[in-house]
Amino acid sequence: MPKPNMSMRGGKGAPQRRAKKGTFGRLMKYLFKYHKAAMLTVFLCLILTAVSNAAAPVFLNNMVGVISEGVDLAETQGSAAAWSAVYPQLLRIILTMICIYVFGIAANTTYTQLMAKVTQSFLHQLRTDLFDGMQRLPIKYFDTHTHGDIMSHYTNDVDAVRQLVAQSIPNLFQACTMLVFLLCIMFYYSIWLSLVVFVGVFFMFLVTKKVGGNSGKYFLKQQMALGKTEGFIEEMMHGQKVVKVFCHEEEAEKKFDAINEDLFADSCTANTFANILMPIMVNIGNLLYVVVAFLGGLMAINELPNLSIQHGFDALPAAAYIGIIVSFLSMSRQFTNNISNMSQQVNSVVMGLAGADRVFELMDEKPETDEGYVTLVNAEIDENGNIAESEKRTGKWAWRHPHKADGTVTYTELKGDIRMFGVDFGYVPEKIVLHDVTLYAKPGQKVAFVGATGAGKTTITNLINRFYDIADGKIRYDGININKIKKGDLRRSLGMVLQDTNLFTGTVMDNIRYGKLDATDEECIAAAKLANAHDFITRLPEGYNTMLTGDGANLSQGQRQLLSIARAAVKDAPVMIMDEATSSIDTHTEALVQRGTDMLMEGRTVFVIAHRLSTVQNSDVIMVLDHGRIIERGTHDQLIAQQGVYYQLYTGAFELE
Repeated sequence: MPKPNMSMRGGKGAPQRRAKKGTFGRLMKYLFKYHKAAMLTVFLCLILTAVSNAAAPVFLNNMVGVISEGVDLAETQGSAAAWSAVYPQLLRIILTMICIYVFGIAANTTYTQLMAKVTQSFLHQLRTDLFDGMQRLPIKYFDTHTHGDIMSHYTNDVDAVRQLVAQSIPNLFQACTMLVFLLCIMFYYSIWLSLVVFVGVFFMFLVTKKVGGNSGKYFLKQQMALGKTEGFIEEMMHGQKVVKVFCHEEEAEKKFDAINEDLFADSCTANTFANILMPIMVNIGNLLYVVVAFLGGLMAINELPNLSIQHGFDALPAAAYIGIIVSFLSMSRQFTNNISNMSQQVNSVVMGLAGADRVFELMDEKPETDEGYVTLVNAEIDENGNIAESEKRTGKWAWRHPHKADGTVTYTELKGDIRMFGVDFGYVPEKIVLHDVTLYAKPGQKVAFVGATGAGKTTITNLINRFYDIADGKIRYDGININKIKKGDLRRSLGMVLQDTNLFTGTVMDNIRYGKLDATDEECIAAAKLANAHDFITRLPEGYNTMLTGDGANLSQGQRQLLSIARAAVKDAPVMIMDEATSSIDTHTEALVQRGTDMLMEGRTVFVIAHRLSTVQNSDVIMVLDHGRIIERGTHDQLIAQQGVYYQLYTGAFELE
């Protein structure tokens, strides 16, 4: 079956490009939508923590002033008098500092505990919304996107968002709050020394932009290389038997070494930039510390006028200068430390926003549209054919068709009459793969499709399920345009057995019951017997309670397909689609399954796709497709008599493939 071109968006890599504008705002709206009170409390605690940390220089200044006052008193009145005078003030300052620090510790503890809960709750909600949105996407999305890329949204991308929400945003907010408070205090004490600190901070920003920017760029490359490496490893694990059978180990090692080398190079470069950033920032901070001390000392020694909000423009006593210098040394250290802390968050912010952008991108994918309004309901049908809707399960179904024009509701018995009229279809508009397909499948008929790979057989069944919508023509189900039928109800009336089986983690019984969630154990066992799967199931270690994992890796391909047939049997749908349902079953088992499926098909409309022509000989009509067109149709005997394409396929005049 032709498929659209795969959209390769980087395999399993996490964020691979810069985030769009507005991603951060949307992330914060999403965060506050579910955790508004908690986040407001977190930010309040961060502000209180920042205030407690920023208050230290103020207390240092006050303490230096009190001590200087005590020194002056000691020279005039003696040490005992001086101590008596300054002791209450020092005690008050120390106790106030202790109270503020204890308050800050309490706020910080509250923030960390609350943020841990908020983060996990946020990620839970994010994954839930992500998965719920994915369940509503059309099949086309999964046909045009690699599964590894989709998985990366739940792993690497969500983890990048987690780090952004749990660490980067709180750290940046606290650092920015600290900078604002420190800035106000610095201007309050000395504008001159504040300007000196700004010069140092300016250089720190330049370094962060240059080194941090390169670090973030290479960390994104590292994530791309990591995704490529993970994808290659996953592929090799999945195909390990093929690798060994064809002695491809050395070639696989060479390819892995090349991919791993790219990961090493990108990781090494990224971490080199990341590791040199902090030492540079620390040394700029140390240099700034020395410059502030030196210039402050010159101001104090020469009694230069100080410009500040506190004293205006005026010369100060030496003791006042000392208090300002001591507090400024502390503030410059805090200022540079917070700048360094912010620079360390650059990589996490870049990766987190890019991850959030990809997560929102998947959330924003347009869901499968469903304009249908005709629904499937339980029905009671009397001897005269009158149909009434029933709240109980009756075993009979009808289409409930409300008519918008007059407000009436009519019921049509579900029989399985499917017809196509002049259907054209293409996975992409410019490439039509089905041309003017017209067919009639009456209730109880078995319709077979044969033809080369890519002829359009599976595409027809995809259109019946409305996995894709047709470009032109009409498809009617029991006389109703399938566009009017709700997709969920349409698919509920169809049973399907695919060539590629999918088993889920759970017991054998759970996997059979997947076709009908309210089926009893007896119904599941009866379905397994019908599909001739009962015998091998009873030989499993725990029978129907045997756990299946890894898509049923502990079963053979034929056994997996038998379970798939049993799953369709328990659904008991009026229309069955068998897409190469016996392709992985040996000839002996196929004969058994064929008898079972014949019983399953009895009274149902059945579409069969098969390469083994022996499985379609008893079909009511066989349609031969070639490049999306029906070129022959008829019973087996009629087509053999025509001695056309089907005759050549059946007699082996040329290979079906």
